[in-house]
Amino acid sequence: QVQLAESGGGAVQAGGSLGLSCLVSGITGWYSAAWFLQAPGKEREGVAAIDNDGLTRSADSVKGGFTISRDNAKNTLIIQMNSLKAEDTDMYYCAIGPDNWPHLQAHEYMDWGQGTQVTVSS
Repeated sequence: QVQLAESGGGAVQAGGSLGLSCLVSGITGWYSAAWFLQAPGKEREGVAAIDNDGLTRSADSVKGGFTISRDNAKNTLIIQMNSLKAEDTDMYYCAIGPDNWPHLQAHEYMDWGQGTQVTVSS
């Protein structure tokens, strides 16, 4: 059974940094992976994605501030978030998918974590 477990969320002041990790288990190989955010009552929004070759894509709203990476040996997806703003406050989810392309659309991903809360105070 595929499981994704996020960690690293929490509270930080505006201008600060947070790193989120996602441990993937129950699968020997995975291709695309991404981080999404979701505000209450809204659809999940792609933040950054990476494929198995290391090609990345980021949403325009976070370019320059968020960096996605993966450690295939440790089955871990990581996102480093710098220069956080109050509007970055949301639940963050990791996801993996079968297509070797860094999609930012939620429907391209099959397996999801439970989410981790990020709260940025101004």
